[in-house]
Amino acid sequence: MGIQQNFSIILAGVLMVGVSLFIGCSKPAPEQADIMTYPYTIMTTTGMVNDIVKQVAGDKAVVKNIIGEGIDPHLYKPTRNDIVALQKGDVVFYSGLMLEGKMADALAKVATSGKPVYAVTERISCCPGISPTLRRLDVVRDESFLLSLEDFAGQFDPHVWMDVQGWMRAVDAIAVALSEFDPASDSIYAQNAAAYLATLVELDDYIDKSVETVPSESRVLITAHDAFNYFGRAYGVEVKGIQGISTESEAGLKKINELVDFIVDRKVKAVFVESSVSSKNVTALVEGAAKRGMEVKIGGVLFSDAMGAPGTYEGTYMGMLDHNATTITRGLGGDAPEKGLHGKLSGILQH
Repeated sequence: MGIQQNFSIILAGVLMVGVSLFIGCSKPAPEQADIMTYPYTIMTTTGMVNDIVKQVAGDKAVVKNIIGEGIDPHLYKPTRNDIVALQKGDVVFYSGLMLEGKMADALAKVATSGKPVYAVTERISCCPGISPTLRRLDVVRDESFLLSLEDFAGQFDPHVWMDVQGWMRAVDAIAVALSEFDPASDSIYAQNAAAYLATLVELDDYIDKSVETVPSESRVLITAHDAFNYFGRAYGVEVKGIQGISTESEAGLKKINELVDFIVDRKVKAVFVESSVSSKNVTALVEGAAKRGMEVKIGGVLFSDAMGAPGTYEGTYMGMLDHNATTITRGLGGDAPEKGLHGKLSGILQH
């Protein structure tokens, strides 16, 4: 569950050695790296990726994002301007594992042009980094961290950021990738990553301890779609989603009735809506339980596939997860401060 203190020390030490010592698993460094012009431009697809890329790149790059606040990346179709922006960027980072399924063609075209394009979640284990077992050069990709999809052989749940330790791996993978692209600044990327990872260790510990205050029988998280399985595995919460992994899937009446039965049988007191997904199915659960004589409340609005507004605390990865953990804990009857880890939550995201 929580990361032990000695792990964080080792992690920071590994990164401070310099990610240039690690062997990347995709694009080689450009020959012109020694005459790099700063700041170069990095394009990203989602807010979660954008935020951690900014943390690692620092002032070496201008980081621009495609998919904005409250927009579902599962359904997002790139515009002509988006494609032009991707092509103009020097480096592209996207989340991967088919999260941005409708952007696949655009990303493939950029990659075939020779521009460095990195799928962050698909690199969290392929490149030697935070896990000593991955320092073998013959490791292409360690899939042990990724959650498999039962109905889709060989595919994985893309919502890795819901487990802070998973997104720490993503930070490390980004540091490796940027060092491949710009070897001259590898020590800077390593330092930036190490400093940011220290804050994520604290966040992970906060979430772990907050969720532990929820009575064990109440640790059941029901949301609009199946985006919280990494969160559930990491922090000991049983997770149920009305829709599947992708919001393209439709939730039928049978699924909703099954969840109403589950809610009544388990005496679930709260369900949660998501900022980037319609609340109609969650409302149907509440109404269905009411017809069965059970009062179920909306426990709050969670960030799933998109963060909060740019320029706000909730518009950062740290704020997104702080908000989710605090809202879930309080909604399920646990004890967490109303304004979160460092008192920064605005409380503006209400149902």
